[in-house]
Amino acid sequence: QVQLVESGGGLVQAGGSLRLSCAASGSIFSINAMGWSRQAPGKQRELVAIITSIGSTNYADSVKGRFTISRDNAKNTVYLQMNSLKPEDTAVYYCNADIARQPMGVTYDYWGQGTQVTVSS
Repeated sequence: QVQLVESGGGLVQAGGSLRLSCAASGSIFSINAMGWSRQAPGKQRELVAIITSIGSTNYADSVKGRFTISRDNAKNTVYLQMNSLKPEDTAVYYCNADIARQPMGVTYDYWGQGTQVTVSS
């Protein structure tokens, strides 16, 4: 079994900051890419940021310069530092990770349960 557990969501005023964390646990051999996505009410889920196992990153245009993704491989944890938050950043944020449970094994994409981020104007 593999679990991803997010934390750090909440209510913040526009211009404020939040830091999300997502820890992977269970039967894990290795983790490839890890990422954050979000889904606002009535909208499709969208990729926010992704980070590879060697630290290469990519961001949605809407968050470039404001959000920073990072990871701690020793803790199997990915973070999302969100600065200069806007009301349009309000959404449920989900983390995901591409995980191999065995050496040379097939990798699977696991998802967390989501954490609510609400930005008030």
